[in-house]
Amino acid sequence: MSTHKSAVERLAGQAVSFGVTDSKSATAMPGIEFLRAMMSGKLPAPPICETLDFILVEAEPGRAVFEGIPSDRFRNPLGTVHGGWMTTLLDSSLGCAVHSTLKAGQGYTTVDLAISFVRAVHQSTGKLRCEGKVIHVGGRIATAEARLVDAEGKLYAHGTTTCLVMQVPAG
Repeated sequence: MSTHKSAVERLAGQAVSFGVTDSKSATAMPGIEFLRAMMSGKLPAPPICETLDFILVEAEPGRAVFEGIPSDRFRNPLGTVHGGWMTTLLDSSLGCAVHSTLKAGQGYTTVDLAISFVRAVHQSTGKLRCEGKVIHVGGRIATAEARLVDAEGKLYAHGTTTCLVMQVPAG
């Protein structure tokens, strides 16, 4: 078993399989059901979670929470955790918050992503939690906001997204 897989399994509290669910299967159910199926292990977690040591740990309509463990593998040339790692964690919670509100047959794509970094993350920072919450979901546009915090609630980054909601073609 690889080190980063066990890091994700520690976060998830269970064995985790990774893979890609085909689009037809993924959009056959409401978004919240899809996210819950991933969390329960009925569907695989996306490969990006294994690569970057983070996982979806909570989902309810309009809300998605990811947890991640920063490590030396994600350091930039200055020795801190690369902003791309934090951005990916924020983007995932933002997108899944929107996804949690979708009906069967709907999909989404990010139109805009804005991230503000408040302080540096180091390997020693420990587990980070990123909570995304929907601000608005309309017929075509959805917006959400997220905060990335440590175990004590100290803010490291925050962000917003605008997503395009669309019908997914059958077949």
